[in-house]
Amino acid sequence: MTEATLADSQRPSLYIGCPIWAFAQWKGSLFTAKATRREFLSQYASVFNTVEVNSTFYAFPGSETIEQWCDQTPAGFRFCLKFPKSISHESKLFDCGAVTDAFLSLLSTLQQRDRLGPAFLQLPPYFSGTDFDLLEQFLRSLPKEFSYAVEVRHRNWFDNSECERNLDQLLTDLGIDRCLFDSRSLFSASPTDETEKEAQRRKPRSPFRTTVTGQHPMVRAVGRNDVAAVEDWWNDWAEIAACWLQQGLSPYLFTHAPNELFAPALGEKLWGLVKKHHPDVPPMPEWPGRAEVTFRQPTLF
Repeated sequence: MTEATLADSQRPSLYIGCPIWAFAQWKGSLFTAKATRREFLSQYASVFNTVEVNSTFYAFPGSETIEQWCDQTPAGFRFCLKFPKSISHESKLFDCGAVTDAFLSLLSTLQQRDRLGPAFLQLPPYFSGTDFDLLEQFLRSLPKEFSYAVEVRHRNWFDNSECERNLDQLLTDLGIDRCLFDSRSLFSASPTDETEKEAQRRKPRSPFRTTVTGQHPMVRAVGRNDVAAVEDWWNDWAEIAACWLQQGLSPYLFTHAPNELFAPALGEKLWGLVKKHHPDVPPMPEWPGRAEVTFRQPTLF
């Protein structure tokens, strides 16, 4: 890493993105109308500067695929890979050295290409505070050259007592961020369609937290299919993110929707609200699909 790149990496930055990038129904809005699947990532990355990579929860991409991701995105774009379920859910962080090494190899490739964001470890709902020693041993074994975030789901991690204090202290000691999952908006009203109904069935109601334990606070917020309906909750996070930026932190904010058709619009909404509270945030780049429509509009003169 050059001195100039290092200086740039130390500046606080806002990262906003979606949980996916290859979504054909974004053609004509985020994407151009005739975008091919091979163009989805480059067009997505021309607007958003980070993305969740949830697919690594199920399978590893090949090295050629990783290189293609890097070629299709600008330097500084951040892929946030999810730890495989074979580590978090099946092995329960125990005796999983080989698969962990393989996952870390992916992170190394992305870091070499300046495309790596925090890798996030989502613990299963049955992984409780009684498993703290397993969590501590695993996290302490991870190489320190990468950034990580941990998302907990068992209720006793939210006890405002010894269990939660131990978690937050461990993460703080290791400089690992606590991944903050927020579904308040999703559960704020009865579902309006089948996708919201299914999301309310599947998503947890994790208690609201704004805990900071590292340099890259990570938020995974689940909204609704009506962008206007998330205003209050998105404004909460916009104010919080603005404060984090003022403190020299670089937050990662991911906007989920029951129907992912609406995820980019939710991200756009959040981006604008953060800029309102922190004017130094640059404006969101124009969406390729909108630019295409503007270019094609006939003029009277």
